[in-house]
Amino acid sequence: MNVRHYDHRDAAELRPLLLEVYAEVYAKAAESDPFAAVDRFAEGLDGWSTRPGWSCVVGYDQEGQPVGYAYGAPLPEGARWWGGLLTEVPADVTMETGTRTYALSELMVREPWRGTGTARRLHDALLAERAEERATLLVDQTHPKVHKLYESWGWQTLGDLRPRIPDAPLFHAMLLPLPQASTH
Repeated sequence: MNVRHYDHRDAAELRPLLLEVYAEVYAKAAESDPFAAVDRFAEGLDGWSTRPGWSCVVGYDQEGQPVGYAYGAPLPEGARWWGGLLTEVPADVTMETGTRTYALSELMVREPWRGTGTARRLHDALLAERAEERATLLVDQTHPKVHKLYESWGWQTLGDLRPRIPDAPLFHAMLLPLPQASTH
């Protein structure tokens, strides 16, 4: 797999590819879950991809077909990300400076490449160059296998979080220390 790195300058050009892969990966879920609708995802993608520091990695097979992708951005100072947190945590845990936490917003792999290590390679490629001290992500609580997978990669569950977005499910908010931050 060839992994290519992109940033906010590439977002408009990448948008159709990211939407196409999303529509394929979430086709079944979108049939019954308004939160999984392509239009809702497109709104989120547009919001994320305009953020300062947005980065994306896309994996391509030998024929140049996309196999999956991951993207995210640093949480801004005073981020709303933690606003839906339902678990009590010390205030300093959710304090954001604009450079403290990278939010991994999406990680998805097309069906033929699942179970091949592709997700881990995309995850690692996205986070490899980040200067933040930690990363965060949300895992839908109805997907325990995904939650366990992230735990096996070193992520720790912080608590329950329901984003203040219509039809949002209940998530596990997770954190991962980014050791390379000390080298930047």
